[in-house]
Amino acid sequence: MQIVTDTGMDMYLPPEDRPEIDIHIVRHTITLDGKTYHSGLDIQAEELQHLLMKTASFPITSQPSSGEFAALYKRLAATDPDILSIHMSSGLSGVVNAAQAGAQMTPEAHVTIVDTKTLCAALGWQVAAAARALKAGWPLDQILALIDRIGAASESIYTLNDLKYLIHGGRIGHMKGLIASLLKIRPLIGVEKVGGTYAQLGMARTFDQALRGLVEIMTRQQARGSALRVQVLHSLNPTAVATLHGLIDPLFKCAWLPVNSMSPVLAAHTGPSMVGVAYAPWAVFADIP
Repeated sequence: MQIVTDTGMDMYLPPEDRPEIDIHIVRHTITLDGKTYHSGLDIQAEELQHLLMKTASFPITSQPSSGEFAALYKRLAATDPDILSIHMSSGLSGVVNAAQAGAQMTPEAHVTIVDTKTLCAALGWQVAAAARALKAGWPLDQILALIDRIGAASESIYTLNDLKYLIHGGRIGHMKGLIASLLKIRPLIGVEKVGGTYAQLGMARTFDQALRGLVEIMTRQQARGSALRVQVLHSLNPTAVATLHGLIDPLFKCAWLPVNSMSPVLAAHTGPSMVGVAYAPWAVFADIP
């Protein structure tokens, strides 16, 4: 079996957690000022944010096409027809639909498609766990159960200081976002698990209050002192990363993963101010090979 994913995923893990098999990535594209980039291949998150700060233009992102999926599935099927294709939420992107169409175009491949209803670091955790389980010889049904378990237990929440990129990209309602922007309100945003769409979890008047609001959400969902896997992610905001880390660390028994620069295609919709955190009970990962 082989594993496919897309660039709605971020996987930045310490060496002991990295899978030892190839993970095949189908890439979103980002177009800015007439130039098109493949996310994570010929542009990285930090580079993109520096470009955004130098232009009045907004980026345009495009999902991988069904033809790109079909071409990859066909190539992989020549070696092993069994493919596990794990993707960012269908509530935030059409990439799952493109993967399904690509699978229909490739009857020689036996493709199992997973809509994780999440993205970014939490998606990376699921992909990495699936790859490690596959390397250890787990059967497909057991791997799918592992993906579901991690997805159900993981949360991703974030905030940002400037809403213009979210508003332009249509990732929040235009009028609600415009009003919030005019009032200088910082939203607290999560990913709900039914439709896998963004959900507003609260709001704050200042960015510092928003960071504290993220931590308050964590304490409502997880008991203080509990053992958590935690990973802070950002687009280009290391100051907020340090603040958020300092607020979280005293409250939980944190198994910290490396700070994660958000995937360029995701950071294209947030701008440079975004910071967030992915977390889950540590016990969820205890039996991963």
